[in-house]
Amino acid sequence: MDADSDKKHYGQILQEIESTDDYWGPTFRAIYDGDEHRSFMEKLDARIKTHDKDIEKMCNFHYQGFIDAIRELLQVRTQAQKLNEGVVGINKEILSSAAALTAKGEELCKARKTEHNIATAIESLSLCLPVLTTYAKLQKQMAEKRYYPALKTLEMLEHQYLPRVANYRFSQQMRESIPKLRENIKDASMSELKDFLENIRKLSPKIGEVAMKHTTEQLASDLVAVVRKKKRQAPLPPNSFSSDAENFKSISLDTSFDGDDELSAQDMIDFSPVYRCLHIYSVLGLRDTFEDYYRKQRKKQALLVIQPPTNMHESVGEYKNYIHAIVGFFVIEDHILNTGNGLVTRSYLDEVWSTALTSIINALRTHTAYCTDASLMLRIKHLITMFNNTLRNYGYPIGQLLELLAEIREHYNEVLMQRWVQVFREILDDESFLPIEVHSSAEFDEIVNNFPFVDDSLQEKPFPKLFPFSSMVPKVYQQVKEFIYACLKFSDDLNLSQEEVCEMIRKSTNLLLTRTFSGCLSSSFRKPSLGLLQMVQIILDTGYLEQATIYLEEFVANITG
Repeated sequence: MDADSDKKHYGQILQEIESTDDYWGPTFRAIYDGDEHRSFMEKLDARIKTHDKDIEKMCNFHYQGFIDAIRELLQVRTQAQKLNEGVVGINKEILSSAAALTAKGEELCKARKTEHNIATAIESLSLCLPVLTTYAKLQKQMAEKRYYPALKTLEMLEHQYLPRVANYRFSQQMRESIPKLRENIKDASMSELKDFLENIRKLSPKIGEVAMKHTTEQLASDLVAVVRKKKRQAPLPPNSFSSDAENFKSISLDTSFDGDDELSAQDMIDFSPVYRCLHIYSVLGLRDTFEDYYRKQRKKQALLVIQPPTNMHESVGEYKNYIHAIVGFFVIEDHILNTGNGLVTRSYLDEVWSTALTSIINALRTHTAYCTDASLMLRIKHLITMFNNTLRNYGYPIGQLLELLAEIREHYNEVLMQRWVQVFREILDDESFLPIEVHSSAEFDEIVNNFPFVDDSLQEKPFPKLFPFSSMVPKVYQQVKEFIYACLKFSDDLNLSQEEVCEMIRKSTNLLLTRTFSGCLSSSFRKPSLGLLQMVQIILDTGYLEQATIYLEEFVANITG
């Protein structure tokens, strides 16, 4: 290899070393593999010397500029220190201001958070306050036992207010308590209804008493109006039949009403519990349940009311209590019919009345059958008549009760006949069956006034005068008239026609004479002390009584209108 090639070869190697910074291994391996390291080292030293010369030349060329730069740098260092001090001062001022600003910013953030929380709280309270107010109102209404408004408030709370606050836990608690509150309202209203039913059961007799009193007053005012219009009066003549006239006049005085003159039957009891309970059960969708319960309870009470006391026939007071309680029951039901919004229907009430009427009639028929006191029977008749009139005014059919009065009238007539048996026996037992002898005009007038007897020849005879009949005739005739008066008393207020009354009295009078008086007279005939002349006189007396029946017919026609 010649010198030029070596120089070129080593030049390339040196360029690779200068151009490569991190990996010289292959270059050095090529040098050692060729056993050229000594030559290479010489070339490398020469190359280093060349670079040192270049550096020296460069330094010599730039030395003055370097010195100037160092001097300028020293001057800048002083200014830089001043600038640094200024920057440090400014930085301190900035840090101080930033700390205050940071504090104000934190306060502002807290204030904004507080403001937001307040706004959120106001919004929440705006939603919750109506709920809480409504709930407080509900609790107050419950405490005041205003259950129907409480139920309305509960419905409003459940459907209108609670959905707005569904995200709050207290609303869930309220919602869970609603079924219990609704059940409490239902139970409380039912409790009020039970108290109401017990109350009306106790007050029924008083209500019936007042209702019958008002009916009596109404009939009396109507009668006065009729009397004034027709300008006539028809009082019964006084008689000696056990003071029956006085008893009859005092019938309406036996009932005392203790200052209830201005009260109607409905004013005496508060019906609001039954109305409230009806509304509450209707809102709860349980109206049918309520109606069924109310009607069953009232039917049970009706069964108790129509059961007569065992000793009812012994006094008129027991009859009053029994009849007043029945009237009170049906007056109350009629009021519920008209004001209860369908709680009581006409068909239901007719059914209850029809069932009760059968028991009432049987009870009255049974107990009046035990009665043997004509005065008591008149008072009972008056009570039943007022009972009929009162219930008829309230729209209840009373046809069967009128038929019952006809049965009682037959029993009354039988009681009268039994009583007149004793009257006739006393007359016949005390009778001597001798013609009546009078010694003065007063005695004569007394006889002819008591018995319709006309005999011109007898009037012309001087005193003492002798009537062709014994004293039995005018006495029996007068007692027959008393019997007719007594029969007529029972026909008062029965709304019978004149023909019906006349027929009834004729029939009763005929039975009195043909059965009662004839039986007593037959007993007198069988007395061993009775002589032939007395028997003849009895036969004559009987003839005169038979002749007087025409006058009795006229008497009946006159007193019946």
